Amino acid sequence: MILLTMIARLADGLPLAASVQEDEQSGRDLQQHQSQAKQLCRRLNAQSPDRCTLEAGELSFHYFIAQGVCYLTLCEASFPKKMAFAYLEALHTEFYDQYGRRVPTVTRPYTFIEFDTYIQKTKKSYVDSRARRNLGSINTELQDVQRIMVANIEEVLQRGEALSALDTKASNLSTLSKKYRSDAKYLNTRSTYAKVAAVAVFFITLIVYVRFWWL
Repeated sequence: MILLTMIARLADGLPLAASVQEDEQSGRDLQQHQSQAKQLCRRLNAQSPDRCTLEAGELSFHYFIAQGVCYLTLCEASFPKKMAFAYLEALHTEFYDQYGRRVPTVTRPYTFIEFDTYIQKTKKSYVDSRARRNLGSINTELQDVQRIMVANIEEVLQRGEALSALDTKASNLSTLSKKYRSDAKYLNTRSTYAKVAAVAVFFITLIVYVRFWWL
């Protein structure tokens, strides 16, 4: 289930539009999570990873950054990650088409609150059981959801660990992994050459031996 959706300007975290599931329907008090969503939007910047999942107990925040705007949603942890990011990308496509040029100039929070109508309609289509059964056919740039960085919301908000720092750590791990694969490939190549050379030396020795004794 999608419980909360927020759209904010990346430069300063200004909320542009939002939609919250009614408490009586979700059975949860979302005030704390709304506050966390606002804090998160204020912490993000141009160096933050453009896609990230932040775990919050039984729930998860997912955000997607595109063209100076952050699209954030709060879902149950069991909600498919690929579906959540496809939902955010769908919101981005429509929101940017309608309001993209006005985003840098607005000064009032929730200037585009009327976008909630589209959010509600899109959310319904993504939580519909038929849509979830067709998860594998979603056309999205997000082909490998396992590569999306995962962090903990408390670590990011309370301990003050910057998402850009987390992204740097992830990049360093990726670089080390690539170096390891490159070194392993180099060693394998050297081992193959050594085996070929040994075989060649054996045959050359054999030929010399045969010619010496039989000619």
